Amino acid sequence: MLYYFVKLIISALIIVLISEVSKRSSFVGALLASLPLVSVLGMIWLYVDTKDVEKVSTLATSIFWLVLPSLALFIALPLLLKQGVSFSLSMALSIMLTILCYGVMVGLLSFFGVKL
Repeated sequence: MLYYFVKLIISALIIVLISEVSKRSSFVGALLASLPLVSVLGMIWLYVDTKDVEKVSTLATSIFWLVLPSLALFIALPLLLKQGVSFSLSMALSIMLTILCYGVMVGLLSFFGVKL
């Protein structure tokens, strides 16, 4: 149980750190947020839990393919905000677009025989 608590605290601290640093410097906040910290932690936790390098390799490959459609959020959100769309609506629309892009990517990968 302590192990899960440690995982939870470390993961939460990263999110809090990024939000607090971003208040002072959006560049440093963006730099921290753009690092694949969550992915790296996920792979570390998976390896510690299973000792299965094949599962870690599969996770890393899947993350790669799913990072691409996630970029839609980072394109759409600032564009919508610059157009004067409210933050809540901009975020909702950006998330919906990202979900759509995930669906398209998963469909394309499936069509080409890539298994996630």
